[in-house]
Amino acid sequence: MGPVIIGTNRRTSAEVTRLLNLGAVVSVSRRHVAVLYSRIEFVTISFHWSSYSLHVQGNAIDEMAGIDLKQGKSKPGDFDAVRKDIEALLHQPDYDDGSAGPVLVRLAWHSAGTYDTATDTGGSNGAGMRYEAEGGDPSNAGLQHARVFLEPLKAAHPWITYADLWTLGGVVAIAALGGPSIAWLPGRTDYVDDSKLPPRGRLPDGAKGAAHLRTVFGRMGFGDQEIVALSGAHNLGRCHGERSGFEGAWVANPTRFSNSYFKLMVGVEWREKRLANGTTQFVHVDEDLEEELMMLPSDLALRNDEGFRPWVELYARDRERFFEDFAKAFAKLLELGIKRDKEGRVVNSDNVKGGYHSAPKKSDRPGKPDDAGDGEAEPLREENKKFRARL
Repeated sequence: MGPVIIGTNRRTSAEVTRLLNLGAVVSVSRRHVAVLYSRIEFVTISFHWSSYSLHVQGNAIDEMAGIDLKQGKSKPGDFDAVRKDIEALLHQPDYDDGSAGPVLVRLAWHSAGTYDTATDTGGSNGAGMRYEAEGGDPSNAGLQHARVFLEPLKAAHPWITYADLWTLGGVVAIAALGGPSIAWLPGRTDYVDDSKLPPRGRLPDGAKGAAHLRTVFGRMGFGDQEIVALSGAHNLGRCHGERSGFEGAWVANPTRFSNSYFKLMVGVEWREKRLANGTTQFVHVDEDLEEELMMLPSDLALRNDEGFRPWVELYARDRERFFEDFAKAFAKLLELGIKRDKEGRVVNSDNVKGGYHSAPKKSDRPGKPDDAGDGEAEPLREENKKFRARL
């Protein structure tokens, strides 16, 4: 008779610990992941969407695809260990095109892309998407998937801040998917409440044109060349109608970083297509692959604008130059709003006063922000009370 697998969804942490002490094989729910780290030598997580399936028997690993969390937690500051675990989770056969990489890049991008140079607000410091005020922005639809993908890493490396984990996730994903190595420095903190979050509406709108792009990116301090280079992130991933209203991938291989986005933009014909939801995008049918590719209105605005087009053409013919310029622009994006001293230490007031504040791992129980340590700031709490009173 083989080992008995005991479910733990309805068990307390103390009960799970007792079962492990008895040498039981357990299928562990998300809320009991942390119990395992001090009890066993080897753990492997098989990640399926928003749930985990762990099987443990003594010191043996049940061979399952996922993140190998050997010997529990890493030491504080061991970012190489975090990098390795990020690389290990990228392969997700049941998600989109088989990779979590593109959505991790988008998470890093959007976590930083709210910065405003005039007010010195927004940016990747603080990990504001932990709160509804920012995480619930329609522009961030679908990024809850990326955040869920990274939750096992937060449990395995509780010392790292969400702000550092999200930005590092994007950097690691780009390199793992064939893109350039991007300079990354740690030190971002996690805000203790949502009082410093930027207003919604600061992220790019794919339905708009060149003037909008210059306004949004100009607010962050980017010029035409950097705008085009950063737009090259559309080499990765795809749009989903239920999230953005747009549908489809930009390139035939959306899990491989390249300059195909620019080649296609200037090299093939794009026709306007109105989707059933009323959204307008542009499409091209790749006859060899029998696949319909897409471009957003904001994408083709790069091709059609006199200031943007020379950079589009350059990157279409020079892959290495694109990689070089993208790496610089993306590194700049992730550092927006971050102030460092000569040794590279972050000296923003929140970081100096609160130190390297790593927020507790997000609660696995929905609707419990206080238990998770992510409460509402008082202004938002009062606003929400008024709103709920009308319901």
